[in-house]
Amino acid sequence: MQKRFTYLFLLLVVVLGCKTDTQTDPEAEIEATTYAHTGKVERLDPTLDNLIATDAVIEILADSFDWCEGPLWLPDQQALVFSDIPPNTIFKWKEGEGKSVFVKPAGYTGNDPRLGEKGSNGLLLDPQGRLVLCQHGDRRMAVMTASLDDPRPEYETLADNYDGKRLNSPNDAAYHSSGALYFTDPPYGLENGMEDSLKEIPFQGVYRRAPDGTVSLLTDELSRPNGIAFSPDEKTLYVANSDPERAIWMAYDVQEDGSIANGRLFYDATPMVPTAKGLPDGLKVDKSGNIFATGPGGVLVFSPDGKHLGTVMTGQATSNCAFGDDGSSLYMTADMFLMRIKLKTRG
Repeated sequence: MQKRFTYLFLLLVVVLGCKTDTQTDPEAEIEATTYAHTGKVERLDPTLDNLIATDAVIEILADSFDWCEGPLWLPDQQALVFSDIPPNTIFKWKEGEGKSVFVKPAGYTGNDPRLGEKGSNGLLLDPQGRLVLCQHGDRRMAVMTASLDDPRPEYETLADNYDGKRLNSPNDAAYHSSGALYFTDPPYGLENGMEDSLKEIPFQGVYRRAPDGTVSLLTDELSRPNGIAFSPDEKTLYVANSDPERAIWMAYDVQEDGSIANGRLFYDATPMVPTAKGLPDGLKVDKSGNIFATGPGGVLVFSPDGKHLGTVMTGQATSNCAFGDDGSSLYMTADMFLMRIKLKTRG
């Protein structure tokens, strides 16, 4: 009887021990995580199969946001941060942990009541690995002086004016290897948009901030300049125009002095606007030069020569996207949702 009791006791210890080990293994927890799926991938050209597997699904990672934007992968933390503009907050999402507040306030640091879009929009890392924000409410490009490991709403201005006139509301940005910061400046963060009485610049510009802090105008010809990104060789600059009357992407040659020339239409999605949610917005470029651009329907995928290969159809107005994990995941901010799809290519 004693032997039998001892055997049963040891068996119970082994079983409980195995159960405990499984529950506390972080990798086991992550592998067990499943997410709801949504949407579909529209395939217009066989080339897309080399970029997105035929069995790839769109995962919903988090929801209940107001209007999320500016996703950015933080390699050291293996986490994604993104803006939720109306509540003036940057959230963080990490596999196995879900969402949490990263920093607040994010785009408007004043104390007075303010209408319009207050929060941050596009996010990126500068050459020193610091968080750079397109701040709607404060109408500037700024850098968070606190570390990413201990984020706090402590910001330093990088650019807030052009030719002595206050910027509209910087929207998205990209760094060049020279250290120059290229950014767009539509009016969306102004309290009444184009009619805002505080608007000081009579156009919507695309700008370049040189490493010495000098801000120069690259073009004022777009009505709603928005997403911006470079080709892998940095010889081409792509800019989205989020105007429903002219829903286009432009391509420009980058000159040796950092200016741009030879502006040309890359793709015109204006005919798609009446029947699909969304407008040309954020965009990213993979290692082969393919462009993943949010626009009508979701995320449109273009070859480097401007051929529309297909669309990641999220079912929502999709604001922006970013490569994450090892570069083979595409994270997407789509209205109130954070989504992801796995890729065969890498950013």
